[in-house]
Amino acid sequence: MFVVAGVTGHVGGVIAETLLAAERKVRVIVRSEDKGAPWRAKGAEVALASLDDDAAVARALEGAEGAFLLLPPDYASNDNIREKAEMTAALGRAITRAKVPHVVFLSSIGAQHTKGTGPIRTVHHAERELGRIATTRFTWLRPAYFVENVGSLIGAVKGQGVLPSTFDPTKRIPMIATRDIGEAGAKALLEGPAEGRAAIVELAGPRDVSFDDVAKELSALLGREIKTVRVPREAVAGALQQAGMTPDLAGLYAEMSAGVDDGTVDYEGHGARFARGRVEAKEVLRALVG
Repeated sequence: MFVVAGVTGHVGGVIAETLLAAERKVRVIVRSEDKGAPWRAKGAEVALASLDDDAAVARALEGAEGAFLLLPPDYASNDNIREKAEMTAALGRAITRAKVPHVVFLSSIGAQHTKGTGPIRTVHHAERELGRIATTRFTWLRPAYFVENVGSLIGAVKGQGVLPSTFDPTKRIPMIATRDIGEAGAKALLEGPAEGRAAIVELAGPRDVSFDDVAKELSALLGREIKTVRVPREAVAGALQQAGMTPDLAGLYAEMSAGVDDGTVDYEGHGARFARGRVEAKEVLRALVG
């Protein structure tokens, strides 16, 4: 039995689908019965739990050979660091109570750092705290920038012909499609834990991509020129608030953008396993523009 959280999102959904296709028993964790109904129809068991409810999550994890867990984003958060620390503590209590032998956890590129990474600091904390559970082995997935994140900018692309960038648009950075992350997560569950207490898997797409490269792909897809527009560093937090982010999250994402520019948000190396996916950025962009 594999237990998968986050199935209403891109990564968890791919993991559950991949495991079901491999004819493995799957139990999905969702917050409401209506979100579980499609998965029940596909043959999965459904457990109702919020990831900050340790008792409910522990029940969902009972009997699991392995589990995929994450800290889901909350774009209405006004105290993201504290809220995610509390969720991490709840997940830790649930994992300990259920005695899950292997957990694949969605972390991030740059999670080795204590500061300078914005919201990535939440998964640094999670790796450190959950990694202390002596009865569980962990696989930390550390993917790069999600290509799907460009989806939040498509309105500006189509309406104004510009692709806003909160970091250097000429800099090629690791990007990855969420399908590649999901397939890597399913593979980690099926293969089981690596030797030792934990393993780090750093993930990227087939090639590094700049926002200028993304603009060129969007230009080809839309049949008109799309130009990148760099948001000055001092204006990033304000621009993100204007786009609808809370002040707390806007500040964190501004910090992360600066970390991309200065190289803090990068891979650790040093014994981590590095893998590239197969989905090209242009395939994701094609779907995003419709």
